[in-house]
Amino acid sequence: MKAFTIAGINLRRFLRDRSNVFWVFIFPILLILVLGSAFGGSSDPRLGVYNGGDGSLAAELVGSLEAQTGMRVIDFTSRDDLLVTVERGEVEAGLVVPADYDADLQSGIPVPVELLRRSVDDAQGILGNVQSALTQQSIVLRAARFVESEGVGSFGDGLDMAQVVGDNVTDVAVTVTAAGESVGFFALGRFDASAQQQMLLFVFLTSLAASASLIQTRRLGVARRMVSTPTPVRTILAGEGLGRFAIALLQGLFIMVGTLLFFNVDWGDPIGAFAILFVFALVGSGAAMLMGALFENDQQAGGLGVLFGLGLAALGGCMVPLIIYEFFAPTLFKIAHVAPHAWGLEAFDALVIDKGTLVDTLPFLAILLGYAAVFYLVAIWRLRKVLTR
Repeated sequence: MKAFTIAGINLRRFLRDRSNVFWVFIFPILLILVLGSAFGGSSDPRLGVYNGGDGSLAAELVGSLEAQTGMRVIDFTSRDDLLVTVERGEVEAGLVVPADYDADLQSGIPVPVELLRRSVDDAQGILGNVQSALTQQSIVLRAARFVESEGVGSFGDGLDMAQVVGDNVTDVAVTVTAAGESVGFFALGRFDASAQQQMLLFVFLTSLAASASLIQTRRLGVARRMVSTPTPVRTILAGEGLGRFAIALLQGLFIMVGTLLFFNVDWGDPIGAFAILFVFALVGSGAAMLMGALFENDQQAGGLGVLFGLGLAALGGCMVPLIIYEFFAPTLFKIAHVAPHAWGLEAFDALVIDKGTLVDTLPFLAILLGYAAVFYLVAIWRLRKVLTR
């Protein structure tokens, strides 16, 4: 019971620091947003559409766009709303269909269709899909206009005939065969990879930073006063370890739930994802206990904690994806697994890319538990010597 009391005191002391609220909870979410937006994976580009017309041709054009693969169409009720959304980057491009679209086409008047975009690169694929849909419709319109010009029937009759003929034309089937081995990483959603990487990075980094409070507890004599009470040393150590574990677990859960709600991040099997977080929080808290046991100066430990935390995260694939190492530097890929982060990312790959369950992550969890056990055992041995001498 005393161990939980000590852990609760450590957790409350950590949360009372207002700067921690930003750096531990808000900043990781913002960073995931920025990284996912800039370097995100293969989520389908979004085309906003404002259909100002109410005719069948305008509706047919929008329907043709919605049927396109590799693109998501979002309807808007006004051009102004669409323009603001494009400017904010919430959609890659916006298409404005004018109100007189049907009337002008039936009269033979060229119709300007407006495509709004922030940059050429963002809308390149969308532009091709829009041009394809317009080309398909223009072929039907030209056929209808030919029927009218030859006196065979009216424009409307020609349009109906062209559409019937077009529906009966046999499509050319294209078979796509993937050459080589599929790389699942590139199938991840826009924010999936960055969410996994930043969650592991910040859980470990925050844990190391929290080792400073353990050093302050020793340096100010609080730990010695606890030892002088009828409280076993093992209870004190358990409480300190639980406090740091609770901080790491709370931060990781916040990042997981936040990115799931705001960015629809796929964490895979919920039980497996929580197990990875739980075990990695043990690794982070164990590393924090070890640093708190080895260093005497909290400022020195804080600086080195940031250095070690970022360095191991970079090595372990939280800044450069492990797949890049594997393709271009196989030796570095093996070295990267010195960092526990690499095993955590491998476990998430088994869940998200391979669609696995908790069972598929067990080999990686076993290795992470080995890291945690080593960190805790060395930290307990060292802290026992420090507190009882």
